[in-house]
Amino acid sequence: MLGISYLALFGIAYAVGARFNSTRSIPVGLYWKTNDPVEKGAYVMFCPPQREVFDLAMTRGYIGAGFCPGGYGYMMKKILAAKTDVVSIGDDGVWVNDVLLPYSAPYELDGAGRPMPKFRATHELGESEVLLMTDINKGSFDGRYFGLINRSQITGVIRPVFTW
Repeated sequence: MLGISYLALFGIAYAVGARFNSTRSIPVGLYWKTNDPVEKGAYVMFCPPQREVFDLAMTRGYIGAGFCPGGYGYMMKKILAAKTDVVSIGDDGVWVNDVLLPYSAPYELDGAGRPMPKFRATHELGESEVLLMTDINKGSFDGRYFGLINRSQITGVIRPVFTW
């Protein structure tokens, strides 16, 4: 009975907007889904687009399975570049408007010694494009490996409630 009560409580919390992040791409903790605008600096949830790089990520355990198209789980990241920003992703890291982002140097190999995906480009972002990254963890699977994301993939802006 207690288990069913917990399940119901978590289901209700999710339905009204509670989200829990257990990865280190953004601070670990409890977030609330909001109606805030999708803009630079916001934390967001998104469904990864169906691309080979996300198939590889799921196979290797970088991302989980879930209810997004392709069977991917939702991901949570921070928007670090948006419309009209110039993004350059290279071997030395990710540059936004000629400023190198902290923690953005890509790894050549993952923890199991497998080659990491490479995404290299220099591009001025259009209205519908965003760069989703971490700004706290050099080991995150983020835009330095999968590139830009279309705003239509974003399912909501999330605001931290309690993080550590």
